[in-house]
Amino acid sequence: MTHDHQHTHLDWAAMAPLLERQAELHSPLYTRAATWLGELVPPVAVRRVLDVGSGPGVVTTLLAEAFPAAEVVAVDASPELLERARDRAEARGLAGRVTTLRAELPEDFDSLGAADLIWAGNSTHHIGDQRAALASFAGVLRPGGLIALVEGGLYARHLPANIGFGRPGLETRIEAAHADWFAEMRTDLPGSKDEPDDWRELLASAGLAPSGTRSFLTDVPAPVPPFVREQVVAHFTRLRHPLAERIDAEDVATLDRLLDPAEPLSLHRRTDLFHLSASTIHTARKG
Repeated sequence: MTHDHQHTHLDWAAMAPLLERQAELHSPLYTRAATWLGELVPPVAVRRVLDVGSGPGVVTTLLAEAFPAAEVVAVDASPELLERARDRAEARGLAGRVTTLRAELPEDFDSLGAADLIWAGNSTHHIGDQRAALASFAGVLRPGGLIALVEGGLYARHLPANIGFGRPGLETRIEAAHADWFAEMRTDLPGSKDEPDDWRELLASAGLAPSGTRSFLTDVPAPVPPFVREQVVAHFTRLRHPLAERIDAEDVATLDRLLDPAEPLSLHRRTDLFHLSASTIHTARKG
């Protein structure tokens, strides 16, 4: 699941369409990633797939298309998002192979059932003890099965360094503030363990054999289509409140100006707006 991490206590029913469009923006990335996974594990051998942290099911349906012999299970804690995933699968003629499972990890690991492929998209870092979580994932995998862990990459960029007002480098400072927030979020998780983000080592410690890491770009150059502009505006709108206490007053004023529809250089009107990000996928196989 692709997300911006500013989602504590959200109304998931209201957020579902936005999350779906956000994931659709990255669909070409996910499609390329699924093709790569099909080179690592034969699609005909994949009978059951878990999409952990599935959100509204965009990746779930892509995995169902990439692995046509498999049952694909959307796993999420939000019933509203799982309903969206079911609707999406039905609309694409995949209802017979896509199911949903409401589960809160790590408490509900025992409910997942065995799998030949686990896709964990930006979800493992929301579990306090990541090492233990990967051991639990390894326990779910069948022999020869594969885990694909989406963690890390490059923070999204949408603006040039000099936007015509304010101090240059706004997004660099936003990224630094986000890194501080992320560290606090990790510390506050139940059972949190401070681990380096050495995913290869963590996967190996779970008894899995690392089988390759790749990064995939989402690159939408300027001028962006309207739905991408909508996503960028929504991204900065969601950041505005939590960032207010983490960036200085000048940057807050710059952000407000960017969000003002009447401003000629706002996100709503800029011709130099783009989207560039990278997602890194770490894979490992069970012997």
